[in-house]
Amino acid sequence: MDKSSPENLIIVKKDSDGIAYVTINRPKSLNSLTKPMMTDMARAFKSLNADESVGVIILSGSGRSFCSGVDLTAAEDVFKGDVKDVETDPVAQMELCRKPIIGAIAGFAITAGFEISLACDILIASKDAKFIDTHARFGIFPSWGLSQKLSRIIGANNAREVSLTATPLTAEKAEKLGLVNHVVEGSELLKKAREVAEAIMKNNRDMVLRYKAVINDGVKIDLHHALLLEKERAHEYYNGMTKDQFKKMQEFIASRSSKKPASKL
Repeated sequence: MDKSSPENLIIVKKDSDGIAYVTINRPKSLNSLTKPMMTDMARAFKSLNADESVGVIILSGSGRSFCSGVDLTAAEDVFKGDVKDVETDPVAQMELCRKPIIGAIAGFAITAGFEISLACDILIASKDAKFIDTHARFGIFPSWGLSQKLSRIIGANNAREVSLTATPLTAEKAEKLGLVNHVVEGSELLKKAREVAEAIMKNNRDMVLRYKAVINDGVKIDLHHALLLEKERAHEYYNGMTKDQFKKMQEFIASRSSKKPASKL
């Protein structure tokens, strides 16, 4: 099933196996974002979040770039708009999305594109991918989380260098710093993203959603309160289970354990 904006600048595709694809489709402009594209993207993620047939979302860009940022020919319209409108904010909708989001990053992920990649849960990058933060170069203040998220992922010193120098962070370096999960050849990018999506889809759908939520909510707070959060949600989960559900869980675990090959000493 395909859904797309009138100009096909944000394309949404859903496979029958529960994997959805969102593609930024403005390749001649290196997938730079206009205000209508941002609104379409926000609506796409909101819709997929509510769609119970969807388990995982893969986000990518068409052509040789993931997203080169905001289309600066419409900068005032974008930056002076209602930035607090969650309904039309793609990053806000990605952060509200319960489903795991896999970012497939080819070519440039610049400034707003970099911030969109940081709103993904797992990143796969092609070898030619480059993450660039140009906020300091062009006098643009970050508002989609780059100043806070990047330091929490790669460390404050590395984040300061990336953002204050505005120099490219290569896919290889991004992988070493823990920003990117896998680096592959460009021709293998979507295949690898789909592999990871399929591995997620094999697991308990409800637990995948709960697990993503507790990880993402936990990283926003200190460890002590994050551990309390995990315990609280675990109690809530188990208290909500019936005896029959416990029995089915035990039977499933037993059946899986019996299929494992005997270990060698």
